[in-house]
Amino acid sequence: MDQLVLVLAILLVAIIAESVSDRIGVASSILMTVFGCVLALIPAVPQLEIPPDVILPLVLPPLLYAAARRTSWRQFAENWQVITLRAFGLVLVTAAAVATVFHAWNPATPIAVAVVLGALVAPPDPVAAMAMAGKLGLPRRLIVPLGGEGLFNDVTAIVIYSVSVQAVVTGLFSPWHALRDFLIAAVVGGLAGLVFGWFGAKLTSWLSTVTCEISLSLLLPFMAYATAEHWEGSGVLAVLVCALYLTDALTKTVDRSYRLVADYFWDIIEMLITGFAFALIGLELQVVLETAGSDWRQLAGVTVVVVAVVVLVRLVWLLATWWLMLRYSKKYAERAPLSWQEVVVTWWAGMRGVATVALALAIPFTIESGADFPARSQVLFIAFALVLFTLLVQGPTLPWLVRVTGVHADTQQERAYERDLWTRVVRAELDTLKAIAVRDDLPEDLYDNIKDNLRRFTAKADPEAASDDAKATAALERVRERRDTVRAVRAEVNEAGRTVALEARREPGMPPEVVDRVIRRLDLGPS
Repeated sequence: MDQLVLVLAILLVAIIAESVSDRIGVASSILMTVFGCVLALIPAVPQLEIPPDVILPLVLPPLLYAAARRTSWRQFAENWQVITLRAFGLVLVTAAAVATVFHAWNPATPIAVAVVLGALVAPPDPVAAMAMAGKLGLPRRLIVPLGGEGLFNDVTAIVIYSVSVQAVVTGLFSPWHALRDFLIAAVVGGLAGLVFGWFGAKLTSWLSTVTCEISLSLLLPFMAYATAEHWEGSGVLAVLVCALYLTDALTKTVDRSYRLVADYFWDIIEMLITGFAFALIGLELQVVLETAGSDWRQLAGVTVVVVAVVVLVRLVWLLATWWLMLRYSKKYAERAPLSWQEVVVTWWAGMRGVATVALALAIPFTIESGADFPARSQVLFIAFALVLFTLLVQGPTLPWLVRVTGVHADTQQERAYERDLWTRVVRAELDTLKAIAVRDDLPEDLYDNIKDNLRRFTAKADPEAASDDAKATAALERVRERRDTVRAVRAEVNEAGRTVALEARREPGMPPEVVDRVIRRLDLGPS
C-alpha cells in the first residue's frame, strides 16, 4: 500500500465514520483515532511521511476557519472573561504544573525540556471538543466558552512551546524575550487576520461567480496563517480573526447562493480534514513506539502522573474560577452562569488532539551543539499517551457523564428565540410588501397572491410562528392536505422532464453543458 492509496483510504473511512458516528452517538474524531491506531499496528501499512513542520499549516487553518464561521465577535465579547481565564490562565498553569512534575520526576532533564512538554499538553483541541458538544446537545452557554477556549489557547501554547524549544536548542532564555514574542505573536496575528479579512470581503464582493467566492474562502485561511507565521505572528490568531471578520462582513453582502454552497462546502472540508487529522494521530503510534523503543515500560509511571496532573489541574481551575466569577463578577452572576454540573462536563470535555501531536513531532532531533535533543522520546511518548487518553477515554465516556449530570440545552428558550425571530421576519416582509404595493400601485390580485405565498411559506417553515395568524394557520392546513399529492405529482412530472433531458445528452450535436444547465434547473425546482 503506497502513501497515496493510504491517504485516499483514510478519506473514504472519514466519510463512512461520519455516518457511523450519527448512528452510534460516538464522535467521528474518536472513531478515526481508533482506525489510525489499528492501521499503525499493521506491518503492511506504510508510515505517512509528512514533515512535522507542515502538519499544523496544513490542518489547522481550514479546521479553525470552519469552526470560527459558526460563531461571532459578539459571542466572544460576551464570554471574554471565561475564555481569557481558560485560554491563557489555564494553559499557563497547566504548562507550569506539568513542567514541575516532569522535572521533579527526572531532575537530570533541563527545566526548559519540561516546559516544552507542558506547552504541548496544555491546550485542549477545539475540533474534538466541538464535535462532541454538537452531538450531545449541550447548552449554548457551555459550548461558546468551550469553543472560544479551544480557538484561542493554541496561541498561548505555541508561544510557550517556541520559546522553550529555542531555550533548549540555544541554551539561552530571557523572560523579557518571551513576553516580547508573545506580544509580537498576538499583534502580528491579529493584524494579519484583519488585513486578510478586509481584503477577502472586498474581493469577494467583486468576484462574479459563487465558484470564485468559495475558492477564495478556501485560500484565505492558509494565506492568513502563512503570512502571520512568516512575520513571527500567531497563525492561529490570524485565521481566527480573518474568519470572524469575513463571517460578519459577508453576511451582509453575499447572496443566498454563496451562503448555501459555502455551508455545504465547509461542512465537507471540515469532515474530510478532521477525519484525516485524527487518523494521523492514530498512525503516529508507530512513530512513537519506534522512538521510545524498549523504554516505554519505564515511562508508564511518569506518563500516568502527567495525565493525572493535566486532568486534575483543569478540574481545580474550572471549579475555582467558576466560584470566583459567581462571587465577584456581578455581570456573570446575572447572566445565567454555568451550574456545577456544566463545569464538570466542561472539565471532561477538555480533550487534546492535532496541535499536541503536531508540536511533539516537530521537536528538533538535535540542539545547537549537535547533541541529541534531551528526553525527546520521553516527551513524545507522554504527549501521545495523553492525547490517546483524552480521545479514547474521556471522549467515549463524555455522553455518559452528560446523562448522569443531566446537562442539556434549553430547547424551549431557543425555540422561543426562533419563533420570535420568525415573527419579526414575517412582520418586516409584510410591511415591506405593503409599502411596495402603495409605491408601485400593485394590482390587488397580485398583492394578495404575493401575500398569500408569504404566509404559506412562513406556515411551512415554522408552523408555531404562524399559529397566531388565523389566515396563516388556515393556509398551513390547506398546504398539509395537498402537500403529499403535490410532491408525488411534481416528482413524477419532473422525472419525465429529466428523462427527456438525459436522452438529449446522447443526441448528436447536443452540447452537454446545455443539458447540464437544464437538469440543474429541474433539480432546483420551481422558485
